[in-house]
Amino acid sequence: MIQIKNLYKSFGEGDKKIVVLEDFHAQFERGKITSIIGGSGSGKSTILKLLIGAYKADAGQILIDGEDITQMDNEGLNEVRKKFGIMFQSGALFNSLTVEENVALPLREHTDLNDSTIRIMVKMKLEMVGLRGAEHLKPAQLSGGMIKRIALARAIALDPKIVFYDEPSAGLDPISIGVIDKLIIGLSRKMWITSIVVTHEIPSAMRISDKIIMLFKGKIIANGSPEELQKSTDPRVVQFIQGDPDGPIPFSKSQVDYGEELKEMKF
Repeated sequence: MIQIKNLYKSFGEGDKKIVVLEDFHAQFERGKITSIIGGSGSGKSTILKLLIGAYKADAGQILIDGEDITQMDNEGLNEVRKKFGIMFQSGALFNSLTVEENVALPLREHTDLNDSTIRIMVKMKLEMVGLRGAEHLKPAQLSGGMIKRIALARAIALDPKIVFYDEPSAGLDPISIGVIDKLIIGLSRKMWITSIVVTHEIPSAMRISDKIIMLFKGKIIANGSPEELQKSTDPRVVQFIQGDPDGPIPFSKSQVDYGEELKEMKF
């Protein structure tokens, strides 16, 4: 569904130039769940922004359903964007709108459906995430887990081929994380959605993923099934998965290291 070839992305110029991704290759299979993991500043967020067209690659190709988005203008990108939905880390719901209005927004923006049809479709999407009946609530009345589920209902409003998840489990309790994991798996299987999940939650990634890609300083250091990553002998992979403060990924940093990491975290 998605192929990335020879991708290169940097920020800044001259002595201040920072290479965030270099010679990056990956593919995301149709109907499968791929998680992207790695520490802060490893390039996860940059990959996500490149995939949705928020950033332009310096070199390389990003083929989404056979179309190279690196060569597209805004009009072409907007057509491709109709093929995917995005579940943002914070939920990104509009506080002034009800749940129904938030979920209906993509349908009102991108279709010519009448109001009654849109309301029926919103109810269907809310049913899929277990929140039918919450249509008239405002985001301030929702729990963190409910906000994530409403955001997911909005992400699938247009029946996308692809859904991008930006830290879907961030800030949730273990039960709510389990609910989100179950929804991601269920939607992938029932709707044949290609799912790309950027996450720090290793247990969650191990549960839901068909494949996991681990990044370190802009390069892929592991790419395989959860079982393959758990058997990895790469000390960086082992340290990250086990959450060990001691290892090749340093806990203590110099002032220069902190400066570079802060620059990268902006991406």
